[in-house]
Amino acid sequence: MTDYKKLIPEKIATLPTSGIRKFFDLLENMKDVTALTVGQPDFVTPWHIREAAIESLEHGKTYYTSNAGLMEARREIARYMERRFSLSYHPENEILITVGGSEAIDIAVRALVEAGDEVIIPEPCFVCYAPIVTMAGGTPIHLPLSAKNKFKLTEEELRSVLTEKTKLLILPFPNNPTGAIMEKEDLEPIVKLLKDTNVAILSDEIYAELTFGKPHVSVASFDGMRERTVIVGGFSKAYAMTGWRLGYTLAPKEISEAMYKIHQYAIMCAPTTSQFAAIEALKNGDADIEYMKEEYDRRRKYIVDGLTEIGLECFAPEGAFYVFPKVSGFGLTSEEFCERLLYEHKVAIVPGTAFGASGEGFARISYAYSVPHITTALAGIKAFVEQLKNEQK
Repeated sequence: MTDYKKLIPEKIATLPTSGIRKFFDLLENMKDVTALTVGQPDFVTPWHIREAAIESLEHGKTYYTSNAGLMEARREIARYMERRFSLSYHPENEILITVGGSEAIDIAVRALVEAGDEVIIPEPCFVCYAPIVTMAGGTPIHLPLSAKNKFKLTEEELRSVLTEKTKLLILPFPNNPTGAIMEKEDLEPIVKLLKDTNVAILSDEIYAELTFGKPHVSVASFDGMRERTVIVGGFSKAYAMTGWRLGYTLAPKEISEAMYKIHQYAIMCAPTTSQFAAIEALKNGDADIEYMKEEYDRRRKYIVDGLTEIGLECFAPEGAFYVFPKVSGFGLTSEEFCERLLYEHKVAIVPGTAFGASGEGFARISYAYSVPHITTALAGIKAFVEQLKNEQK
């Protein structure tokens, strides 16, 4: 009889399932639910991008690309980064095209982290970082951020967990789930603290195009930081290309070569058709970004006003397309609040604890949905909050 406990390594067997997926499973057998759960644009990929992909198929361009990706795509990524963020990377040996931002995060961590290394993960944050660090043999150091600081990382917080074993700092900004961003003045003390260390940075900038009123600033733009930073980018959020599964890394040659080896053996290359679509997006998609961003901004203001009117405290997010209201004060945990909202009022949002223990007392609400959809959800949330207040009387 097969003993699976001996077959499957303990570090894998004991990994928790995604808190987001766990909650989504509750939706499977429910009908007429208004969900604000998915971190996915509700826009269809712009036609000119789809058309470029179709044309590539019509011309039989269905072959493997080089492991690092089509050179034309890498050149366009380099031009895009220079044009949009004033960052310069060489397409031949500093840019690697990956299967989504998820693979980019995975190979960056595996290229840098080994047993005994500590990786600082500011939370709340996206769910994949800590499990990937664990699978790489490293030790995740969970660093809770504070709502009073709008969930920005401070120098004092970072200093409190830095040790001789620290190998990597993950900077997940603009942030999923809080909508927090790090401005130049926020990054300056972080840079100063790290400058005389050998700590690397994984800067997850998948939402870089989605900041409101303030431009995105990459930590790699500071003196001495480019040489130790891996930027993770992609096409999912800015161009509404989630299903195309295409991302990229930007890093100095030495780190890129290490990531390339892992990518080469594990993946081979990113999807060819998606790369042709990406070339068109990078060349001619700036207007698409601005159009979608304007619409997200309108929804952002609408949902913050709606939640404030209901009486749920939340700061106006400055990036991504999520709002992170406080749902404590009713005698319920975040998970209990979200489950009751789902079962009793058929509105689905995600418990803050899906993004780390420091998310307790909060919930993530995505506004990557139409205004009528958001309006229906807000009505359900309002009814539930009024119900809870009556129960407390």
